[in-house]
Amino acid sequence: MDMQNKILDIAMNLNRVGNWAADDYDAKKRRIKMFLANTTEYIKDVGEIPPNSIFRKVYKSFLREYPRLKREGLAGPKNPLWWAEEMMTWGNILTHRAKLI
Repeated sequence: MDMQNKILDIAMNLNRVGNWAADDYDAKKRRIKMFLANTTEYIKDVGEIPPNSIFRKVYKSFLREYPRLKREGLAGPKNPLWWAEEMMTWGNILTHRAKLI
C-alpha cells in the first residue's frame, strides 16, 4: 500500500473513532480502543515522509498530538465531545492534506 493510502486509513480511523466518541464514548469504548491500537500500527507503517513534501510539516504536527489523544482515548476523555472533535479535526486535516504527498 502506498503512503497516501496509509495516511487515508489513519484519517478514516480518526474520523470513525471521533464519531463513536461523540455518539456515546462509554458504549463504544471497546471499539474505540481497538481502532486506536490499529491506528497506532498504521502510523508505524507510514515511515518517513519525504523531506521535500509539503505534507511533512502537517504530519509531524499530528505525530506530536497523537500520543496525547491516544492516552485520553484509552483512559476515557474528561470531555468526550471535545476529544471527539479533535480526533475528527485531525482526520479531516489528514484527508485533505494527503494529496500533497
